Amino acid sequence: MNTAVFVFHHGLEFFLPGPGHENPLSLEFEDHQTVKHLIEALGVPHVEVGEVSANGRPVGFGYKPRHGDQIEVQPELNSRPANLAFIVDCHLGRLAAYLRMFGFDTLYRADYQDDELAEVAATENRILLTRDRRLLMRKTLRYGYCPRSLEPNEQLTEIIHRYDLLDHARPFTRCLRCNASLEPVAKETILHRLQPLTRQYFDEFAHCPACDQVYWKGSHHEHMQKLMERAKNDT
Repeated sequence: MNTAVFVFHHGLEFFLPGPGHENPLSLEFEDHQTVKHLIEALGVPHVEVGEVSANGRPVGFGYKPRHGDQIEVQPELNSRPANLAFIVDCHLGRLAAYLRMFGFDTLYRADYQDDELAEVAATENRILLTRDRRLLMRKTLRYGYCPRSLEPNEQLTEIIHRYDLLDHARPFTRCLRCNASLEPVAKETILHRLQPLTRQYFDEFAHCPACDQVYWKGSHHEHMQKLMERAKNDT
């Protein structure tokens, strides 16, 4: 039986089996198996993988390891679509809302099925965000990330750092409900929709042309400012 040693770098050990996430580790394989197949057999989705080398020489996913190889696997750090658009699975709803607060095109529905998530991500060139590593192994996917943390605030910081988002953020330009772009609206045209204290203390408003939601810089604005400051400080 053929055996190769795999070494995973800079956080990829998160995906490795066992409570200790043993790394490096030795793996037995058949002659026909590619390095991509073996990496994913160990639990690491291909969309999380950057450069792969065998005995110090860069190789592609189609490389078939040889007995005694040492395979070094680096994380993907630079690949992202030009439009920086996301699609988020049903378990990451708070993260989806935060990304919309930052102004990023972020699709989210509570009833998305795995096939639909993968298809939309692939056809619309979106980054798929999910903690389902098997979903991230769909061969049609080019971009995807598994948040390591279970906390939405920390997940947001991860995504900001992974895709270098701070310079691309346009806060409060998207609807938190439906993802459409917001439009400025004159206060006098929506006075009948405002509560007395909102009428008294706020003068700048935005309107969603898709779902008719009205926004102003209330408590969610302060929360977003804190999230942005935290992300900057954690860089």
